[in-house]
Amino acid sequence: MHEKRDLIIGCDDAAIEFKNELKKFLADQGYAVEDMGVASRGDSTVYPEVAGRVCKAIIDGGYRKRGILICGTGIGMAMSANKFPGIRAAQVHDVFSAERAALSNDANVITMGARVIGVELAKKLVMAWLPLEFAPGPSTPKVEAIKSIEKRNFRD
Repeated sequence: MHEKRDLIIGCDDAAIEFKNELKKFLADQGYAVEDMGVASRGDSTVYPEVAGRVCKAIIDGGYRKRGILICGTGIGMAMSANKFPGIRAAQVHDVFSAERAALSNDANVITMGARVIGVELAKKLVMAWLPLEFAPGPSTPKVEAIKSIEKRNFRD
């Protein structure tokens, strides 16, 4: 049995109900889920800000937590999250991509589109991704190359 991870979740106003249902599901599975918003349709916080909250919390926690970000398509959240050092966000839409995000790409954040997939599929994707760890092997040089590019591009 794998160790339960603490999770941080966030969404924009396009995905509130989706996020809340997924958050409840994860809590029912025994995961601690920290919600970084948004909480209501009236909250006009743009998705890059929510992605920033989640990513900063992961960074501040020493990268021990994983994140889930949801917007209309999942694309904007992935683009925003990948602007933060040490964050490797992958948009997932099927079980294979969720598994590969962890095993081949060492993704510590996944993104999904509430207007693209249903919440039942999202539950399956999260449960496919969560227990997996990066598996050193043929993908190791690729992940190391990503880290090298990141190191060159992020300056203190």
